[in-house]
Amino acid sequence: MHRTAMLPETWWDLTVEALAPAGGPAGEDVSALRAEIDQLRRALTGRTAIDQACGMVMVLAPCRSGAARGLLADVSRQCDVTLPEVAAALIAAWEGEPLAWPTQQALRRALRRFYAEDRGCDSRLPDESSGREGHDSRS
Repeated sequence: MHRTAMLPETWWDLTVEALAPAGGPAGEDVSALRAEIDQLRRALTGRTAIDQACGMVMVLAPCRSGAARGLLADVSRQCDVTLPEVAAALIAAWEGEPLAWPTQQALRRALRRFYAEDRGCDSRLPDESSGREGHDSRS
């Protein structure tokens, strides 16, 4: 059984204080560290949304977490948006917001492929499956 830990929103509001002058090498290090902290905060925030969306996919299309993340990554590639953006859109749709039409279409295609692979079916078009276009596979 997995447990979910809920962190208060203020948990991420950390501050860094520098004692060195702002113009020297130590000031540049502090600026670089602040930028890295901001980047890590954004990554962790996106990770939370991705994990939640993966859980939603795992419930709706019974699968493991790797397959759910792959499905979300597939939708992300098709829509040319980041994985956290796809995850946030799915979470918003779950809460009643309309899902954008291109995202709906990409999600449908990804689910069709997932189910076809799960059943052991070939999801390619008939002339793609033989590897030779326009040739009869019986000859």
